[in-house]
Formats: sequence, structure tokens, C-alpha cells
Amino acid sequence: MIDPITALAGIQSAVALIKKISKTVDDVSSLGPVLGKYFDAKSNATKAAVQAKTSGKKSSMATAIEIEMALDQAARFEKELQLLFMQTGKIDVWNKIKARSQSMDLEAAHDARREKEAAAKRKREIDEAIEIVLAVILAMVALVGMGWGLYELISYCRINGCG
Repeated sequence: MIDPITALAGIQSAVALIKKISKTVDDVSSLGPVLGKYFDAKSNATKAAVQAKTSGKKSSMATAIEIEMALDQAARFEKELQLLFMQTGKIDVWNKIKARSQSMDLEAAHDARREKEAAAKRKREIDEAIEIVLAVILAMVALVGMGWGLYELISYCRINGCG
């Protein structure tokens, strides 16, 4: 599990790095690698917050505070980034980045849903296979029991001269 505090520190570190580098570069396109680090850190922080929420180790209030503070900081920083792209005449690039990000997030959500459905289907198939195996074993035990009973009956009749 990703530690939420470490993940949030990753966002802060990436933001500080981007702010430092943005002061020294002439073209926002050279920020690409560090922007990637920021969005990776943001993704990790979001996952960490969700994991913390579902782990039950923290109070709901603590989890809510961490999530909202991280989202607020990310939103403010992304507005600063948008402004930086505007100032350099690259707002079209920013808009394409945001559109691609939304498209990738949507695809990731679809992938997660498909994986969840596939896992549920596999579980149903395994459960059905287990039921079939148990039914076959039960039928075999019943047949062996009936066979043994028939053997005992025939043996008894041979010894005692039944009919």
C-alpha cells in the first residue's frame, strides 16, 4: 500500500521542481518530463488516498482532509500550469493534454470495470466447476455405497442360502 503522506510529498516535490525549472526554460515543451512526474505523483496520491479510505486504518475525517487538500493543491497548481501555457502561447497544447488525460482516465475506468467483470466471471466459473466436482464425488460415493451394499447382500445370501 502506498503511504498517503509520502504520495502527497511526491506531489509537493514535483510542484516545487516544476516551478523551479519553469523559471529557467524558454519553452514549456521542455517541461514535459517533469510534468509527467507531477501527474504520476498526482495519480499515486489519488490511489493512496483511496487505499487509505478503504483500509479502515484512519478516520473518515482524516482521509477526507487528505483527499481534499491534495485535490485542492493539484487544482491550484494545474491552474498555474494552464496560465504558464497561456503566457507562452501554447494553450492549444494544454487543451490537448487535458483532453488526452480525460480520454486516458476514461479508458482506464473502462479497463478497471472490464477486469472486475472478468474476475467475477472467473469466480463464477470456478464456483460452478467446484459444484460439478462435488456433485460427481457425491455421486461416486453413493454408487460405491450402493455397490458395497449389493456386495454385502449377495455375500449374505450365499452364506445364509437366501432364495
